[in-house]
Amino acid sequence: MDNKYKLFQILLVEDNQGDIRLAEEALKEIKVPNNLSVVMDGVEALSFLHREGRYARAPRPDLILLDLKLPKKDGHEVLAEIKNDPNLKRIPTAILTISSTEEDIIRSYNLHANCYIVKPIDLDQFIAVVKSIVNFWFTVVNLPPGE
Repeated sequence: MDNKYKLFQILLVEDNQGDIRLAEEALKEIKVPNNLSVVMDGVEALSFLHREGRYARAPRPDLILLDLKLPKKDGHEVLAEIKNDPNLKRIPTAILTISSTEEDIIRSYNLHANCYIVKPIDLDQFIAVVKSIVNFWFTVVNLPPGE
């Protein structure tokens, strides 16, 4: 499929309202057509991905932006479930978190995160990082077909 005409689906799993607003702002500024869905905890993320309950008609994401520090179920638990599910494991999952600990980085890659990015403190840098993640995954990389 020619990615130039595709509307890309992005799932942001983030509990910080400020970071959600910044991601929304960044995605408005990029040239890649996208639709952003936001969930604010790990349990909700898995309901969305499994299309359960109120998420029965949720779009299948082309990219997941996953924070690690989440209520109810942390990002590592969510990542493990995504990457162990044959229907979800090929969805690129980018960790976007404040944690820069070696333990979190190693654990995330051991759970098959596609990339690990520490959120910049600076607002402009945060927006630039989100733009670069999305541009990379949707203009440079060939993604597997959705199911």
